[in-house]
Amino acid sequence: LVEHLSALGLRIKRDDVVIAVSPTNPRQTVCKRVKGLAGDEITVAKKYPHEAGKVVTVPPGRVWLEGDNPANSTDSRSYGPVPYAMLKGRVFFKLWPLTEAGFVR
Repeated sequence: LVEHLSALGLRIKRDDVVIAVSPTNPRQTVCKRVKGLAGDEITVAKKYPHEAGKVVTVPPGRVWLEGDNPANSTDSRSYGPVPYAMLKGRVFFKLWPLTEAGFVR
């Protein structure tokens, strides 16, 4: 389940799971974890050896998004910081699969 008030009211925090418009295809949405807010310095993970260890400062009005499966995730490590306006809401409850249903942490 997703609530839209956090995205509209600028209450997104680090480690929140969000739904956003895909930066690579605006007809799709992505579900990613917020790893950085404006002003944060992010060290790019080792998924991309040519950029491993590179430090990126998240600009104002943007967030750094990463997938929970870094080995198989297209995220800010490939497309950079995402404009806050692309966020659609914060995920707070997982329904499926039923064995994993519960509040998202």
